[in-house]
Amino acid sequence: MAINLPFRREAVRTLTNEIGCYVLCDLDQVPIYVGQSVDGIRSRVNRHLTSVRSDIIANRQVDVWEIAWVWAYPVENKAEISPIEDALFHKFHSKSALMNGKVPKLPAQRVKVPEPSQKVQVMADAEIEEKKDPALRLPGQAEHYSQIVGHFLAVKNSREIAGAIQAHFERLEKYHRELLGLATEVEGDNGDE
Repeated sequence: MAINLPFRREAVRTLTNEIGCYVLCDLDQVPIYVGQSVDGIRSRVNRHLTSVRSDIIANRQVDVWEIAWVWAYPVENKAEISPIEDALFHKFHSKSALMNGKVPKLPAQRVKVPEPSQKVQVMADAEIEEKKDPALRLPGQAEHYSQIVGHFLAVKNSREIAGAIQAHFERLEKYHRELLGLATEVEGDNGDE
């Protein structure tokens, strides 16, 4: 299924354009990438979703096909951005590997992770439901995994890309298990005829 671009464009327009941090989430609202913007959250997220000057897209770290939600964490001054980004990364990465690649140091002092000021759905409900089908999701993840491995081997074999490869592999395993869960008993499978 193609991405409903008019829906996505309208949804992104509702994001704040204040400076701060943002989280890109998948079809299940699981965070897959934590980022920051000093020129406006909406502007930065839009660049990711349209592949305009976006290293994480160019390096195949994030699969745009999976981005269904964006959480925004605006701040008042630039000094707040990095500590919040680091805290968000460690909060979410411990639950499900993020595609960031680069792992920031744990904050020197405990930073209270705020709730997002916005949770914006950037993919239509029907599209999300269709893409959650394991028969579509596993092949899509396998294709993206192949692309990031190819990028690593031919273009940029950095530790950051290796970290993203590991995160994609863990997702691939998850979707593989979900697909196998669809298996049904077929007459003759047990050798009984």
